[in-house]
Amino acid sequence: MAELRFSLVVAVYNVAPYLEEFIASIEDQTLPGDQFEIIMVDDGSTDNSLQLLQDWAARNQGVTVLHKENGGQGSARNLGMKHARAPWLNFVDPDDRLDRNYLKIVADFLDANPATELVATTRVMLNDRTGELRDRHPLRIHFRDGDQMVDLRERPEAFFGSAPAGFFKRELVEAQGLEFDERIRPNFEDGHFCVRYLLACPEPFVAYLQSARYEYRQRADRSSSTQRSSGHPGRYTDVLEYGYLDVLQLASQRYGRVPLWLQTYVMYELAYYMKSAEKGARTVMAARGDVASRFHELMPRIMAHLEPAVTDSFQLKENSSLWRDLYDHAWSNENWHSDYAVVEAFDEPRNLVCITYRFCGKRPQEEYLHGDVPIHPAHSKYRAIDMFDRVVMHERIAWLDASNPVALRVEGELLELLPEWPEPSHTFTRRAVEGPPDPVIIPPPYSKRKDRFLHSGTAEVMRRLRDTGLRREARMPRNRNRFKDAWVLMDRVHDADDSGEHLFRYLREQRPDINAWFVLEEGTPDWKRLESDGFGDRMIGYHSHAWKILMSNCVVVISSHAGPPAYRPKKLRELLDEHWKFVFLQHGVIKDDLSKVFNRMPIEIFVTSTPGEQESIAGDETGYRYTTREAKLTELPRFDLVLEKGLEYPPERRDLVLIAPTWRAWLAKPEKGSSRYAVDRKFLETDFARNWLGLLNSQRLSEAVADAGLKLAFLPHPVLQSVLADLELPDDVLRLGFEGQDVRSYFARSAAFVTDFSSMAFNVAYIERPVVYFQFDQADYFGGGHFGKEGYYDYYEQGFGPVTDNLTDAEDAVIAAIKNGRTPLPEYLERMQRTFPFRDGRARERVTLAIEEMLGSRGYPSRERSYATIPPPESEIDPE
Repeated sequence: MAELRFSLVVAVYNVAPYLEEFIASIEDQTLPGDQFEIIMVDDGSTDNSLQLLQDWAARNQGVTVLHKENGGQGSARNLGMKHARAPWLNFVDPDDRLDRNYLKIVADFLDANPATELVATTRVMLNDRTGELRDRHPLRIHFRDGDQMVDLRERPEAFFGSAPAGFFKRELVEAQGLEFDERIRPNFEDGHFCVRYLLACPEPFVAYLQSARYEYRQRADRSSSTQRSSGHPGRYTDVLEYGYLDVLQLASQRYGRVPLWLQTYVMYELAYYMKSAEKGARTVMAARGDVASRFHELMPRIMAHLEPAVTDSFQLKENSSLWRDLYDHAWSNENWHSDYAVVEAFDEPRNLVCITYRFCGKRPQEEYLHGDVPIHPAHSKYRAIDMFDRVVMHERIAWLDASNPVALRVEGELLELLPEWPEPSHTFTRRAVEGPPDPVIIPPPYSKRKDRFLHSGTAEVMRRLRDTGLRREARMPRNRNRFKDAWVLMDRVHDADDSGEHLFRYLREQRPDINAWFVLEEGTPDWKRLESDGFGDRMIGYHSHAWKILMSNCVVVISSHAGPPAYRPKKLRELLDEHWKFVFLQHGVIKDDLSKVFNRMPIEIFVTSTPGEQESIAGDETGYRYTTREAKLTELPRFDLVLEKGLEYPPERRDLVLIAPTWRAWLAKPEKGSSRYAVDRKFLETDFARNWLGLLNSQRLSEAVADAGLKLAFLPHPVLQSVLADLELPDDVLRLGFEGQDVRSYFARSAAFVTDFSSMAFNVAYIERPVVYFQFDQADYFGGGHFGKEGYYDYYEQGFGPVTDNLTDAEDAVIAAIKNGRTPLPEYLERMQRTFPFRDGRARERVTLAIEEMLGSRGYPSRERSYATIPPPESEIDPE
């Protein structure tokens, strides 16, 4: 009988759909079956995994099946190891597959290299949906030089931490008493085991085998432990304490200094936390409250083991200057400021330059200078950089007069001004040894010395066009004349009737001197409607050839929706640099903190509608990077038409009880390459559907509506419109949609308006209609179930109506609103009137003037009055 070489220890939990492929890949191995054993440990599966394993063991004597109560992957592997007999251990996952030559390649390598301590195999990504295999693992760089032995002391970036794709000496594991630490969940259990194993090895040599391919499955339903780990509280507590900190302390005790390869590995892991916090991923909402506090208690202990040379030079994953500053200073409990500032942007029309630096602790003393003369910023803010429920750093952003050279002194020292944030390198050491910087850099005019920050108009764009044919066509006189200095307006790609359309109509009717065009998907109902209204010669089909020519010549894109389809269309990325300015009109009033979403966007004008919203975006100590230069309190262009429509419906004409909930991120997913969403097939089984259908089917509410001579109407968010026809609703409930409809008339007709968190409540409050909030899932909504996090807006103190959290209270509140005479109670009416600063029908004019001010001489000559100097209506002017 052949010598037993490998023990494959496999932890199994509810993987029945994948076991057939897994088993087939094991039985297809070219290494003879009597040279390896398979120990399958069922960890209390609730599907038929155990039965499938027992059936396999019955026909294959090399398979051992163990069963235990559910205790986690680590506990299952630990049990399996006790039954292992071969000299080498492996911990393959049962939803993955092995290439047919996998074990044979490892065996042959070990025969040729008997001193090997650890074998690492290459992981190729298996697409669960398509079956496609792609060499796209983030650490594939470790295998770039083929099969080889690597000394981690010489190549510290080549750390290894995958138990499924590794082979370990059983003798060493047993001698060191190594087990998987069952406290480490939901991830890094493997990494912790691998690191402790390597620390126990006489020398940190790893055999990297590119030729041995481990097929790592990416589940389509994202149900694997790795894919689900980010939403687990343990990721922010136990993983740090029992995982990273444990191995760092062990290494420090053993060697007096943590090996560079281990520091690099921990940096690779920490990059996940930085990225998640920066993006504001919904799953990181698990890191709140006590969980977040524990995270911030553990981070300084971890960072104490990581050397600045490692944090500053790490490049295996993204490692921005902000992240490096956070690693080095966010948890140091010191007052610190960066020893340089960055010239981030130029505003040529307004002759302003943006200078930014960072600090921790108390605000430093600063002085901006023109020579020796102090100057004050035209716009500025202290941006709070938060991470998991805590502000960990600040960014000081200042827009300054650029007519003279600018210098910055912080805490009495002149800061070096850099043209961009440094890349990972040892530039910090360079700055330290070069001494104090010169006080002046980048003399004016800035645009001549730093033209890569600016685009001087159409001529600059033409030089950057990569498509020769498009370049020639865009340069043709007829096209340049037709689209010269064009303003491109849009709402969604596939529909209109929002602020983009209404500003476009205003421009065509009131400002024909502005070269305004409207972009929309051709052939849609809104396209046909606008065409019938006489705007056909001013409409361009999205993705059409004419659209490419338009975008080649335009100076500004103005949209009610912020996203790549508006400001960075995929079809243009390889053809054009985004030379245009982007104006975000918004399609609602922001109440929640969406800074992580909008900070990634190149917004030049950010339209706001209320003082609270304006302050939340442009004010100090908020997460947004925008100042009063970008955030403009003008009110939504759409509000002008809402106001007009509202005046058409006095109380006696208001005939609807309008129920209009917003959507939830867990109910619908975006379709690739589109601004459309696909609603979850199990929508009707959700609490969301049950609660809203409960209200719509309420007998009490139905009777109250009928007694008042009203109609009950349902207007779900556009994302959820696709399910409207399938809902079981009473015959007398009106099903309302957005496409091709005058939604403003719905608001105007409302005798009562019922929503949850929708900013549509601001529309009805703008025209003083009763509002009721039904927030049965408030904790989930603000706890990571939707985009952003709870912001400045307090529904109880600032909301436009009563807040309810259960069906009975919601029924009572709506019935009370109906009985009040179709007008808000005095308390809520006063809030409505206090919320909006203008309500004068001139929002479109204010937005237009703000855009002209932004463009300056680039698009149109600056007008004498700015958007902020439009006088109020005569009725509001003090006669004195």
